[in-house]
This record gives sequence, C-alpha cells and structure tokens, in this order.
Amino acid sequence: MAEKSKAPAKYDASNITVLEGLEPVRVRPGMYIGSTGPAGLHHCIWEIVDNAVDEAMAGFCSRIDVTLLADGGCRVIDDGRGIPVDDHPSYPGKSAAEIVYTVLHAGGKFGGGGYKVSGGLHGVGASVVNALSTSLLLEVDRNGDHYQLLFKDGGKPQGKLKVTGSAPRGRTGTTVTFYPDPTIFEETDFRAQTVLERLQIMAFLNKGLEIRFTDEREGRESKETFKYNGGIVDYVKHLNSSKESLFKKVGSFEVSEDTQEVEVAFQWNTGYYESIHSFANGISTIEGGMHEEGFRKALTNVLNRYAKKRNLLKEKEENLLGEDIREGLTCIISARLSEPQFEGQTKAKLGNVSMRSLVERATNEKLAEWLEENPREAGQIVSKAIQAARARLAARQARDLTRRKSALDGAGLPGKLVDCSSRDPRESELFIVEGNSAGGSAKDARDPRTQAILPIRGKILNVEKARTDKILKNTEIQALISAIGAGVESDFDVSKIRYDKIILLADADVDGSHIRTLLLTFFFRQMQPLVMEGHVYVAQPPLYSTLVGKEKIYLKDDAAKASFLAEHPDHKHEFQRLKGLGEMDYDELRDTTMDATKRSLLQITVDQAALADEVCSILMGDDVPQRRHFIQTNAKDVRFLDI
Repeated sequence: MAEKSKAPAKYDASNITVLEGLEPVRVRPGMYIGSTGPAGLHHCIWEIVDNAVDEAMAGFCSRIDVTLLADGGCRVIDDGRGIPVDDHPSYPGKSAAEIVYTVLHAGGKFGGGGYKVSGGLHGVGASVVNALSTSLLLEVDRNGDHYQLLFKDGGKPQGKLKVTGSAPRGRTGTTVTFYPDPTIFEETDFRAQTVLERLQIMAFLNKGLEIRFTDEREGRESKETFKYNGGIVDYVKHLNSSKESLFKKVGSFEVSEDTQEVEVAFQWNTGYYESIHSFANGISTIEGGMHEEGFRKALTNVLNRYAKKRNLLKEKEENLLGEDIREGLTCIISARLSEPQFEGQTKAKLGNVSMRSLVERATNEKLAEWLEENPREAGQIVSKAIQAARARLAARQARDLTRRKSALDGAGLPGKLVDCSSRDPRESELFIVEGNSAGGSAKDARDPRTQAILPIRGKILNVEKARTDKILKNTEIQALISAIGAGVESDFDVSKIRYDKIILLADADVDGSHIRTLLLTFFFRQMQPLVMEGHVYVAQPPLYSTLVGKEKIYLKDDAAKASFLAEHPDHKHEFQRLKGLGEMDYDELRDTTMDATKRSLLQITVDQAALADEVCSILMGDDVPQRRHFIQTNAKDVRFLDI
C-alpha cells in the first residue's frame, strides 16, 4: 500500500488574504495594464493623457504637454478644469483629487455629470499609474490656487493636498509627473516614437487640440507639436500621403443624434487594400463593431445605387461586392457616445446597436449627397470598383488552387513542406525558413511530431504593390497559403489554421530582415487575423557562441554579449559569430532556436491597426522620401541593429 501523503496544512480564515487600496495593482499589474513589458510601461502614459483628452472632448482643454524627463520620469500637463480639490462627500477629510489617485474605480465618468463622453470608463487609470510608480506628483491649478500632493512607493500619499502658492493668472488644469517603478516593469525607458505615434492619433481625433511633445533625455532631445484643424480629414490625408490618391478631395460628413455623434472621412487611392479604421471616444476599435458595420453596409448600397442610376453599371450586371468597392479605400470612423458598450476589457469592439443604425442612416444620406456633388470622383470610385470585381473573378481560380480541402486533409499541400505528424493545430508549429540549406538543418533539428518546416527560396513578392490575382500566381505565396490552410484575404478563416504558431526563421542580417519584412507584409495584408490574434512569431537565433569551461553557451545579440562580459570580466575564450542559419549544424539550431524550452521567440502584435497600415505602406510602397524619413526618425530608438 502506498504511503499516505502528509496531512494538509492548516486552512482557515487566516489563510485568506485581503488586498486593500492599491495593493491588487502591484500584485497583479498585468490585469490592469496588460503587461509589465514596454506596452504596459507606455500604457501608463496613455492613462494620464486620456484623462486630459477627456477634458478636451468635454470642451475644457485646448492644449496637452507631454514631456519625457531627463531623469526617466514623464510629465503630462493639461489646461482643463483641474481635478476637483474639495473634500469627497464619502471620504471625510480626503480631497477628491486624492481619492482619484488612491482608490480604484473612482472617477468622474460613472454618471456624475462631469463628462458627456470619455475614453476612460473603468475608473482605474490614474490610481493604477500611481500604484506602479516610485513617485507621483499631482499638481492642480484651480480657483486661483496651486495645489500639490506627492505620492511615494506605490501610491502612498505624503500628507494632504495643500495650497503651495497662487496659480498663474487665469490658469486652470492638472499636471502629473510620475516615475515608473523598476521593480514592476521589465524596463523603464520610454520609446519616443511610440509616444509620438499615439499623441498624433489623439490630435487627429480631436480637431483643434494642440498636443506638444518634448524629449529632454540626453542624446535624444527633440520637440514636436501636433494640431489638426481638419481633424480626421487630415488623418486620412496623412494615411494616404505614402500612397497615390485616386483623386485629391477627401470626403467627409458628420451627424449627431441625442447623446451620439459620428464623423466619417474617406478617400480612395490606387492601391489594392482597404484601410478602414474606427474609433469610439478616441479608443481604437481594432475589431470594428457596430459603427463600422453600419458604414460598410451603407457604403455598398449607396455605391451600387449610384452606379446603376448613372448607368456606370448596367441594370442586368451583378452588383459590386463590398470588397470591390472598398479596394483602395482609406477611411476613418470616429464615434462619440455617452454610454459606449465595449466587448471585453480590451475595448476592441463597439457593441452599441444604436450606433450602427445612426452610421448607416448617415452614410446612406450624406455619402449619396457627396457622390452627386462630386460626379468626377464618384465615377473614378465606381470604375476602380469594377476593375477590382474583374480582378476578383480572375483571382478566384488562383485562390481555388491554393486553398486546402480541410485542416486535416493533406491534399493540396506544397511538395517542399516537411509536415509534422500531429494533426492538432494547438500544439503544431510551422517554421518558414530562408533557403533550402537552412531548411535541411531545420528539418533535422525539429521535433517531427509538432514542428513543420517550409523552406522559402529567395524573397517573396512584395504584396503591397500587387493585386490578388498576381499574388496568388506566385509559387512561394501559393506554398504559404496551402501550408497554413485557412484561405487568403476575404476568405481567410483563422479558425482553420493548421498551426498555432507561424514562426519566421531567417538569418540575422540585412537580407534576412528584408525577407521577414516581406513575409510580415504578406501576413498583415492577406491574412490579417493571423497577426491580430498573435499567431505570428519571429525566431531569434543567437549571434554569438563561446565556451565557459567545456560548456558552449549562446548569446542572442550584442546586448547579451555585453551583459555576459560584464558578469565574466576574465573571460578568455573567443566569441564565434553565428551569421547564417546554414552555417549552424542541426544540434546548434535545435538547442538555440527550435527547442521550445531554450529558444527565444518574438511575438508579432498589432495594437494600432491604422499605424501598422501606414508603416506597411511607407516601408513597402513607392514613396522613397517618406521611407527615408521614417528610417531616420526611428533610428534613434533602435536598440541593437545588426548589419
């Protein structure tokens, strides 16, 4: 008889832990800001900026200043009304300002009448930033006085809110200066370009709002100001600036009804991809929602009615499909409403049915008027849609050739695919490998049960510059589509993918980077849900190997090498540079890049679809000056570039 296990440890009321105040945030920060990596770090800035933007949407704020301080902190200043400084009725002796920064789910957006519309609805933003900071200084200008309250060590108030002087003449507003806690975050170095991109979008979405950015850090000093009196019309112009517009005009309309309003701006370009980006109260709804549904449906109806009415489409001809009409369309939909219903904490999809009907009615009426008033541009739109319809029919045959019969059926799989034996997509991985030689090593290094290998010869077609029918005739792309097994473009169904992880494995050099960029462009343009849902990864093979005693160790990049040398100042062995995958034997490749217990993978994620769209167009399009500017602007934020 087996030995009985030890008696269980005492379990009574004393084992129940109660986290009070801001403690839950510090214990589980990922629940509140998503992660403790770079995305979570920058989320702290967004939370404070969003509060200021809410003041702007309410009509009380005209300027926001965001500064990355030389000592590692961040300061956000607005000229809004200033956080209320009087005592909170439910917390005698404590100011409302203190409550906002120390109590979760406290704020002015829960129906108190302070805001008609707002982006922050959960009431956790300011207090979460405070909880995850070593220090936060709150300054309020209100009632002619300047108030201050300092918090330390994760949100502990250092005294009470007090008047420290007079406010500058006529000034009202709030200033927040915070320092992220290095014990919470993996790194506390803000990326200037990430901040700039977000601030620019906020300026586009809030017509006339001035947002100033300053970087005071040594060696990275810079200033930038965003102010767009055209609002989302300027946003569309910006997104299309790296593309060839079909016509110069940017169409727009706006309507309001009760507590809801919507703005739409649109322009077609000569490209082959639609770029519809929607927002609700300034929040990017990357999964769309009711406002987007209403626009798409009405757009298709309005364009078909116009084409038939003007005899651009014969009565007996089939109606144009939505995908034909939306080819080359760049569109921004910005909705504002008092009680937005987002599906999930991520706020990625708007669920208000009333917004769908408002947008649909508005588009049916206002877009029809715009087409009648602009017959030349309307004719160009219809002509492009008819061309797209013809290309769609030409692509159907090519698409059928590349489509797999089922997720479990091997029919139609590319001959060079070395498939895994598992038929469970949840545990299966597809390595897309640069070159046949590396493919041979990867084949020997893989786990044949769960890891499949697809060698890609040379550089695939740049899909940014090609229509679907041409794309689908490309041999390498056909192999990719067949191997993944979920279709392509509008037919793509992410639930049918044969592998949970699609891993790009290329050399750590310029050619390898180019191949990765071409592949990522293909996935983003033709299989976007694959990227959006986090199925695409980049393998990070090491750059160096060296010996410590008799043990061979691998170092991912120059930073890892520098860190190693700092820890081993007396290291005598040379470093071997592992430049190409083809130079690594199969056991090296397995131990460093393919073994799930030892490898380093970079997951590709897209938080801002509009930004990803823009970057794809800049990097892979025809506008060379813009590409050069993009590279020069971002070069200062590149940590470790291997050429």
